[in-house]
Amino acid sequence: MIDLRSDTVTKPTQAMLDAMVSAQVGDDVYGDDPSVNALESWAADRHGFETALFCSSGTQANLLALMAHCERGDEYLCGQQAHNYMFEGGGAAVLGSIQPQPIENESDGTLCFKKLKAAIKPDDSHFAKTRLLSLENTINGKVIPLSYLQEARRFADENTLNLHLDGARVYNASIALDIDIKEITQCFDSVSICLSKGLGAPVGSLLLGNQQLINKARRWRKVLGGGMRQAGFLASAGLYALQNNIPRLKEDHANARYLAESLNHLEVFKLNPDFVETNIVFAKVRDDVDQDELVSYLKQNGIIVSKGQPMRFVTHNGISHQDITYLIDHIKQYFTS
Repeated sequence: MIDLRSDTVTKPTQAMLDAMVSAQVGDDVYGDDPSVNALESWAADRHGFETALFCSSGTQANLLALMAHCERGDEYLCGQQAHNYMFEGGGAAVLGSIQPQPIENESDGTLCFKKLKAAIKPDDSHFAKTRLLSLENTINGKVIPLSYLQEARRFADENTLNLHLDGARVYNASIALDIDIKEITQCFDSVSICLSKGLGAPVGSLLLGNQQLINKARRWRKVLGGGMRQAGFLASAGLYALQNNIPRLKEDHANARYLAESLNHLEVFKLNPDFVETNIVFAKVRDDVDQDELVSYLKQNGIIVSKGQPMRFVTHNGISHQDITYLIDHIKQYFTS
């Protein structure tokens, strides 16, 4: 099946499976799984942090970051479109008693610093304490420029805020910007990185930070049921992904651009290929199109997509240039049959 719903559908390559099978394991709750320890140590050093924590998911990594930075009754600033605000089950409020204060995202995905400044609460018992600013890069496939991230660092320092990055696809951002990952991560007090999206690992995310923050996050991970035992089989896949699967993200970006240009030639879709910066394509669908029928037709022909307005298509290491051509051919067949 050609699955364009998300880059979370990626499956391990044979080389990754070989690394998993040969992994040395122990009990990570006791801290003696050598493969988990190797992943955390390597990742911390690579991204410029004191230490790291292997988590079961990006949602868990982001929640742990929020709970480690904030106390009950505190507040964090984020974008209205932020994943940890919209799509993570309200975990910060439900499990951390942390109040989100969303700010409308600008068209490029950034947050206006004037609006952020106005949202910071005064030191008054009537208000939650504003502790943290959380950004996302990439956000909806858009790349936040390094200059903005550096300005966000200055803003956080000037306003005594910590700064977290939801970096689920941060390597897509570094590839698109053609800069080393440390140039991005050094702007932040904590960073989450998903290993199971474009990097192709089957499970897991990392939370990076200083020792105090990660110690607190590790405790919360245990409280939330996230302590894992012989997790080295999964950690070895994550380490393989970081060491081997980053350069090929350029291929995903090129395929996404090819997909966008191809869809743009079809009158039933409307989009601007120049807005496609990484591996995610959004295309508006003509109102008279029955998306249920279209999705069903494509599935019958070995293609899985999600309906939506706009429709979202995500390229990854399971999608080739030929797969996209096959998709476009079948869309054309659907509308001409």
